[in-house]
Amino acid sequence: MTDVNHAPDADDMVDDGDPTRTLDAEGDRLLVEGEQRAFAREQGLRQALRSDIETGRYWARDRATRARTAIEEQPMKATLYALGVGMLIGILLRR
Repeated sequence: MTDVNHAPDADDMVDDGDPTRTLDAEGDRLLVEGEQRAFAREQGLRQALRSDIETGRYWARDRATRARTAIEEQPMKATLYALGVGMLIGILLRR
């Protein structure tokens, strides 16, 4: 028989596009991974550093992919944001 009263896991939750829920799930995943690395004393410092670098690379690649997708989907909006940020930086540097 199947257990109908099991505790939900992060994998059981459906992403409905809510940014808060997505950030909560990502934070929970990072905490679990961090705890696993923290308690893995048999790993050397070099291996732990390599693991952290790989995690950083994954994060950066994921964010770059998301940015590219957002720019491709809404190029005018991205251009206006870039123009606005550039103007703000110019105003701040002028002072």
